[in-house]
Amino acid sequence: LQKELLKYKQEARNLQGIKDALQQRLIQQDASVLQLKQELLRANMDKEELHNQNVDLQRKVEERNRLLAEYKKELGQKDRHLQQHQTKLDEMLRQLSEASYQQVDLERELEHKEALLAHCMKREAEE
Repeated sequence: LQKELLKYKQEARNLQGIKDALQQRLIQQDASVLQLKQELLRANMDKEELHNQNVDLQRKVEERNRLLAEYKKELGQKDRHLQQHQTKLDEMLRQLSEASYQQVDLERELEHKEALLAHCMKREAEE
């Protein structure tokens, strides 16, 4: 009985050792699980932050695209106005050129008539 008791005590100690080792291992695994949960939570928070930044950037890009479209529209209108003004300017320059030619013709005609008048006056004075 003594031998059997020692044998069972030894077995109980062995089982207690195994139990302690398993409990220690369970504690380590729980710590690892807790650490992984914390890392997962951090990763999810980072993911959410990146998502929010992405949404914000997309909103900014859409706003800039809207502004760009407005600027392009305004630029197109200004180009059309500029083209209209350029056409008017070209027409005015043409008219100015015509007026210049007419002025030169009229000045020549005036000089000719002045010369005729001077000639007539001279002839009349001679007579």
